[in-house]
Amino acid sequence: MKTTVAFQGEHGAYSEEAIRQHFGQDVETRPCRTFEDIFAEVEQGQADLGAVPVENSTAGSINKSYDLLLDHDLKVHGEILLRVRHNLLVVPSRSGEIRQVRSHPQALAQCESYLNRHKYTAVPWYDTAGSAKDLAADPAEGVAVIASRLAAEVYGLEIVEEGIEDSTNNYTRFFIVGRGEPEHSARSKTSLVFAVPNTPGSLYSALGEFATRQVNLTKLESRPRRNRPWQYVFYLDLDGHWQDPPISSALVALLSRAIFVKLLGSFEAARPLDQADTNGQAELLQI
Repeated sequence: MKTTVAFQGEHGAYSEEAIRQHFGQDVETRPCRTFEDIFAEVEQGQADLGAVPVENSTAGSINKSYDLLLDHDLKVHGEILLRVRHNLLVVPSRSGEIRQVRSHPQALAQCESYLNRHKYTAVPWYDTAGSAKDLAADPAEGVAVIASRLAAEVYGLEIVEEGIEDSTNNYTRFFIVGRGEPEHSARSKTSLVFAVPNTPGSLYSALGEFATRQVNLTKLESRPRRNRPWQYVFYLDLDGHWQDPPISSALVALLSRAIFVKLLGSFEAARPLDQADTNGQAELLQI
């Protein structure tokens, strides 16, 4: 039986590309209108898992996804690192007539130098894959779109040029969310969210519980508490599984220092960046 994974957007979205990178081509994908719909589909059993973007290497964290992780009881079952490659697509045989380029505003911004160099007019659209779908349904003269290679395949468009993004280090990180607990992995990461009292040294003391146990923290980010103005929660990623003795000990100690703690999940970590490539080829990152 095929695994069904829900994602936000139209078929051909980068989220769907990430799902196929992770699960293979036999996976069944289920497009959703909103991020909230992804969580609803999984909770109601209409999808086995959901894929939600949580961070982009150039644009930063996707706050909506983190808010939903806090609000819902789904667990993080895995993560995907997708190398985002933007492509210029046209209706076949019309590549010489381009005057206007449509896409999601973020994709247009990530290809700004390319668009300026060719003197194309950027036109914001609701979605990258949606711009490809709409162009295929209504071929407009002089119009191209920026979308994924998968979108070109799905909607029968021609790729004029690949990799037109300004930065080659453009990655999006996705969480795979699902019901229940994922299997224990030897290469695990753990995500959690917590809040501390508004007192001097409270955050320092909370993080110290991990430092004294030699637990490596890979991400720490604050977000406003939506129901309490000027109070914050902290999203934390760390190396290891919550059942590992140093981590479980740190979590028990954190409970005594925090106002609340929610474990988002322990899951298999994505492959390192130099391996997480949609073409399966290693890429040397220049730092």
